Amino acid sequence: MNAVARWDAFRALADRRGRPGARLIDSLAGAAATVPGGPAAWAPGMARAFGLPAAAGLGPATFYADLAVPHGRRHVRICTAAACFAADAGRHLTEVEETLGVAVDGVTPDGEVSLQGVRCLGYCYAGPACLDGDVPCTGPDLAGQLSGRVPPRTPPIPAADATGDPVVLAGITGREAAWQVWPRVVREGDPARVAAEVAASGLRGRGGAGFPVAAKWAAAGGSPATVVVANGDEGDPGSYADRLLMESDPERVLEGIALACFACGARRAVVLVRSEYPLALATMGAAVDRARAAGHLGRDVHGTGVGVDVHVVAGAGSYVAGEETALIAGLEGERGCARPRPPYPVREGLWGDPTVVNNIETLAAVPWIVRRGGAAYARRGAPAETGTKLVCLSERFARPGCYEVELGTPLSRVVTGLGGGLRDGAELAVLQVGGPLGGFLAPGGLDVPLTEEALAARGAALGHAGLVAFDRRPAPRDVLRHVWAFAAAESCGACSPCRVGSRRGLEIAGYGGRPAPAGYGTASEASGGAPGATGVENPAADGERPVRDGGPPDEEYARLLRVMDQASLCAFGRRVPAAVRSLARAYGDRLEGWDP
Repeated sequence: MNAVARWDAFRALADRRGRPGARLIDSLAGAAATVPGGPAAWAPGMARAFGLPAAAGLGPATFYADLAVPHGRRHVRICTAAACFAADAGRHLTEVEETLGVAVDGVTPDGEVSLQGVRCLGYCYAGPACLDGDVPCTGPDLAGQLSGRVPPRTPPIPAADATGDPVVLAGITGREAAWQVWPRVVREGDPARVAAEVAASGLRGRGGAGFPVAAKWAAAGGSPATVVVANGDEGDPGSYADRLLMESDPERVLEGIALACFACGARRAVVLVRSEYPLALATMGAAVDRARAAGHLGRDVHGTGVGVDVHVVAGAGSYVAGEETALIAGLEGERGCARPRPPYPVREGLWGDPTVVNNIETLAAVPWIVRRGGAAYARRGAPAETGTKLVCLSERFARPGCYEVELGTPLSRVVTGLGGGLRDGAELAVLQVGGPLGGFLAPGGLDVPLTEEALAARGAALGHAGLVAFDRRPAPRDVLRHVWAFAAAESCGACSPCRVGSRRGLEIAGYGGRPAPAGYGTASEASGGAPGATGVENPAADGERPVRDGGPPDEEYARLLRVMDQASLCAFGRRVPAAVRSLARAYGDRLEGWDP
C-alpha cells in the first residue's frame, strides 16, 4: 500500500494541531467523569478546544467504554470477565446492582451513583472484584464492602518463582535489583550488543503474538525517530502479570524499555497502562520521575549524550485497543480500531514514525538477558520457545497467583502442582488458557507442554498465559454465551465479519437465533446471567430471554465461524471461532453439535 493510499485526514489535521492524541483522550475522560449528559453534550467542545472538528471528540467518546458510559459522583467499576464470572457464576453483579440501586452501565436518577461493567480489573486471583472509585474491593462479599458493612478487601498478588532462577520476577523475589545493567551498557555505547544478546536469547513477545523481539527491533531500521511503546493494556481476562510487574517492580520494566530504546536507536518511549489499573498508572509515573532524577532517563543519560525519555499514558477502556495498530490509533486520539497491514507499525506507526510495540513482561526480561547473556536464556524453556513465562491462576484454584515457569512445563503440573487443583475439592469442568480468545481444554487434556505450538495443536493458545478454571456450577451454554458476549461487546467494529459475526454468534448461542434484546453484548450479558436477573432493562417476551438449553445450531453457525476465521481484519475476530469450538470440544456431549 503506497503512502498516498494510506493518507489519513484526521492524522494530518491533528499533526498540524500539535498532535493532541493522549491529551485529547485525557480531556474527554475528565469531561465524562464530571459533566452531566452523554458524549454529545461535551465531546464536541473538547475537540474544538484542540482545534479539531466535533467528530474528533465524538469518535473516541462513543467508542471507549470509560467515556461512553454515564458517570455519577460515585463511580463503581465491576468486573464481569471470565475469572469473576467463574468465581460465582455471575451472581455478584446482581447483588451489587441491588445494593447500589442502579443497573450496570447506568446511573441513579439523582446522578449520585453509577455502575460500569468492565472486563477485567486484574484481581482474577481474588475475584469477584470491583473498583469503588480507585479503591479495590474483592471477594464474595462485594456488596457488603460497597455498602460499608465490611472494609474493602485488597489482597496483594501472590507471586512465586518455580524455576529456581527467576527472570522477570528477579526483583519481586529479591534476587536482583533493577538498574544494574542499563548504566553500564549505556556508558559502553554498544547498542548492537544489546540487540545481539536479545537475538541470541530467542525471546519472543509475551503479549500473545509471539513475534521474535530482535526481529521486530531490527525491522524499525535504527531510525532516531523510532518510538518504543510498552503495552501495559493487559486486557486478557485471567491475566494480571503486567499489573504485578508495573505495581511491584516498575524499575525493571523501565530498565527494559531503556535497553530496548538503546538497541532500536529510539529516543522516546510511551507506556500505555490500562485505565482499570489505577495503582499501576500511579506507580509507573512515580518510577519514571525517580528514574529521571537518578539520571537513568532524560536528554543526557549518565553523561553519555544518549537521550531516552518515557511518558506514561492511561488507556480508556477497550480490549481491542491492546492490538498494536489499534493501540497506536488510540495514542493518536482516535477510536481504538485495528488498522490494515501493511504498512506495519515498525515502518509507519505512531504519527507515521517507526514504532516498536512490546508488552510489559517482554521488556521486563531484557535486563536479565543482557546481564546473563542471550545464550543463557536460550538454554531455558523449550528448544523452539525459549525462556520463562509468567502464568496467572484464577480464584478457583486452591493456590491462585502468578508463577514464573519455564516454557515447556507440563500444563498439568501448573494446574495441580502449583495451583493445587481447585479449591474446596471442586471438580474442574473446563480450563480456559490464554484469555477469552485463547481456548479451552478438558480436564483430561492437560498433558500438554506450556508452549504456543503445543497448545495450538490442541485448539488453544498461550496468549498472556492466564489460566481460568471453571468448575461444574456454570452451565455450559452460559459459558458459551459468556464468550460470545465478550466478543460482541469488545469487537472494535472496524470490519463486518467480526462486528456482525460476533453479534450474530451471541444471538445464535444465547437466544436461539432470535434477535437479542437491547443491551445485548453489554457487561450484563458477559456476566453470564439472565439480563432480567441483573437489572438491565430488557423486554419480557419469552422470545427475547436467553436460551440455555435446546438443540445445536444449524449451518448458519458453521458458515458464520468460517467467515469470521477467514475474513476478520485482526486476530481478535479470527480467534473467536477457535475459542468457541475449543469450548464445545472441552465440554464434549454437554455442548454436542456446537463444534461444526
